[in-house]
Amino acid sequence: MINRRTWLLGAGALAGASVVGLSQRLTLAAEGDFEFTLTEAEWRERLSEMEFYVLREHGTERAFTSPLDKVYDPGMYHCAGCDQALYSSDTKYDSRTGWPSFWEAEPGAIGTSVDNTFGMVRTECHCSRCGGHQGHIFDDGPEPTGKRHCINGVALRFVAA
Repeated sequence: MINRRTWLLGAGALAGASVVGLSQRLTLAAEGDFEFTLTEAEWRERLSEMEFYVLREHGTERAFTSPLDKVYDPGMYHCAGCDQALYSSDTKYDSRTGWPSFWEAEPGAIGTSVDNTFGMVRTECHCSRCGGHQGHIFDDGPEPTGKRHCINGVALRFVAA
């Protein structure tokens, strides 16, 4: 049986591991060798508060809040940070998760890292040009890849064809 002390020690260890994982991801975005880089002040000037939270601080927007979740017009989805084309509308599908989802990114547009926050291991994806956090990649998507790129809509900008 778990007593209160054991539970508190376990919860503290989990919180500590999450902080370490977050700091490792923030270092990636801050110090990575990316083609497009700005200072924190320049990012804050360029992005809205929510865009900065998601792209630069690895935040997540609430599910079902992005208008891009239901956009299925032909076009490209670009990084809201640096404008690199990331996803084609041809690879978008309705995952019913509340975030725009794609089964494949444009070649070379997305980089990945391990996200071990919140006591789980996930594949984080970021823009390969600026390091901006986009979301996560899961193995429960449709064919032909079986992948679900679950992306924060605020991290994207849609450019109609």
